[in-house]
Amino acid sequence: MTTQHFRIAILGSGFGGLGMAAQLKRNGYDDFAIFERADGVGGVWRDNTYPGAACDTQAHVYNYTYFPFTRVTKMFAGQGEMLGYQQQLRDAFGLEEHLFYNAEVVKAEWVEDAAHWHLTLRDGREFTADFFIPAWGQLNSPKTPKWEGQEEFQGVQFHSSQWRHDLDFRGKRVISVGAAASAVQYVPEVAKEAGHLEVFQRSANYILPRQQIEFTPEQLDTFEQHPETFEESRRAIHEMREAGFERTRVGTDGQHEGAQEALDYLASVITDPELREKLTPTYEFGCKRILRTSAYYPTFLRDNVSLVTEGINHFTEKGIVTADGVEHVADIIIYGTGFYSQNFQGDLEIRGRDGATLAERWGDEDAEAYVGIAVDKFPNMFLMYGPNTNLNHNSVVTMLEIQQDYVIDALRKLDGIDRVAIDVRRERLDEFNDALQEEMRGSSFSSDCSSWYKNSKGKVINNWSGTVEEYRDVAGEFNPSDYLITSAGEVRVLETVTA
Repeated sequence: MTTQHFRIAILGSGFGGLGMAAQLKRNGYDDFAIFERADGVGGVWRDNTYPGAACDTQAHVYNYTYFPFTRVTKMFAGQGEMLGYQQQLRDAFGLEEHLFYNAEVVKAEWVEDAAHWHLTLRDGREFTADFFIPAWGQLNSPKTPKWEGQEEFQGVQFHSSQWRHDLDFRGKRVISVGAAASAVQYVPEVAKEAGHLEVFQRSANYILPRQQIEFTPEQLDTFEQHPETFEESRRAIHEMREAGFERTRVGTDGQHEGAQEALDYLASVITDPELREKLTPTYEFGCKRILRTSAYYPTFLRDNVSLVTEGINHFTEKGIVTADGVEHVADIIIYGTGFYSQNFQGDLEIRGRDGATLAERWGDEDAEAYVGIAVDKFPNMFLMYGPNTNLNHNSVVTMLEIQQDYVIDALRKLDGIDRVAIDVRRERLDEFNDALQEEMRGSSFSSDCSSWYKNSKGKVINNWSGTVEEYRDVAGEFNPSDYLITSAGEVRVLETVTA
């Protein structure tokens, strides 16, 4: 059987993968495939269907500039609308014909002589592609910590990204292990039905009120009929959030103001001194993800909700025993414990030049890439939402669009070159990463707290060190001199590429 070949293979159909595919279409590239391991598009917005799931970034900046989400009904949109936007994106750019569903890529291997990637799917199918674009995201592998006796628990337990919609929470004793980004959204909803809900908190979070806006039909008509009004809103929010980056720099007035705003909000809702102290963060503002919700703190004013700050010792058949020896009985345990955010490639084996795997190149937790996109010894591979491209202050979708523009620029400059292979120069990657990590020294991302932004050695490998516009300055254009470029195995003279 002949192996099907594509010019470009995209892994994943979340915001990154679909956006990359749409950009290809917009720029006249039609020879590509999107491999999706699930049976539908959407990525995290397909998978995370827990009650209350919503975007904590304003919807007017959480969409692509070339495909504005003019009819989004709320400024902080819910999971359904976020998924719906991606489905609309798929349909608007005719991406369905390029999609392979239930197609999990388990191995991607660079073939030097052919200057292409060989992809193997879990079901045994094989494909080849000149360019490989993993768009797997940073939050796609649920993380459930292990404790002694966990398997002995006789009730129901599940991760928040694998929500059990078949369960009836009415009257049940429920425990939420975790109190961060997902939990602050589902906890208020679960509390409405549970007989009693205990929220296990390892560390408190800085929380700002959401300040939700629901658009009227008239406003939506205006956004759609007069797109410049939507763009004006997008621009204003982008600039406001860019200015807010100052809050992530240690010791600045902005950081102090941000922390004080969060603490003032906490004090305005939680008047009990003991409870307020438990909910007060003890680390630098910005070290962890800054959360936005107006429903979480009021939940602790309910009679059927309590906060537990003692650590977990072990599990029993009935529930959880904390470090103080108290057994917390439960019918249902929900793990709002996040994701394996630093294992970017998951179980996928990616093998580049000289037989080295990406896992070996990165080690357990040292992922790095040039402008978050390219890794040396892995030619013709462009990452979407790769290492050091996450944000704390603005929209990741804007970052994705910059990365997609970079790939399109590269493809244009390389078009027409026979069996082209581009491999980022290691010295350029090292130079970029050294400068980035030096910049991180003044960032709250590097300060003393436990967060998913950094590895066990304290190196920040998820977040970008500056603003979105500063990222655009370094990743706004593909520069051939950053790469070793070969054609049919011969080194290509750079001037002929840039002409």
